[in-house]
Amino acid sequence: MSAQFLYGGAGILLFALGLWSLLVHEALLRKLIAINIAGGGVFHVFIAIAYRGDTAPPDPVPHALVLTGIVVAVSATALVLALHRRLEQAEESAADAEGRSESASASSAAPPPRTPTERTPTERTPTELTPADLTPADLTPETLHPETPHG
Repeated sequence: MSAQFLYGGAGILLFALGLWSLLVHEALLRKLIAINIAGGGVFHVFIAIAYRGDTAPPDPVPHALVLTGIVVAVSATALVLALHRRLEQAEESAADAEGRSESASASSAAPPPRTPTERTPTERTPTELTPADLTPADLTPETLHPETPHG
């Protein structure tokens, strides 16, 4: 058995294992690991394809593709991990807010006053409005310069 078949067979086995794991697991991190394992299998297959025998040099194009693929795989993995972290933080803050709203509704105390950014644009004073809150109908002299008397 030559090294080419060994690398090719290992690559096919890694790809199959990664694909199986991707389909079986539900957790995002396990799916990410499965995709990376399948990608490693593809890299092995490309290296096996590049091999031309003991006397001839290997084909450089598959090697270049593998190096580029490794860089892309690392970058994509980092992106997915960052997005996963943000998703978890958003879920935690939503759960905390829900827990606080349930505990606030359970008590008879009045809710805390809302800050200007928490109030709707119609509840804000003209000086609290941001450009994103304004529509063309809101651009009147009274809203643009509330300190100047208009009459």
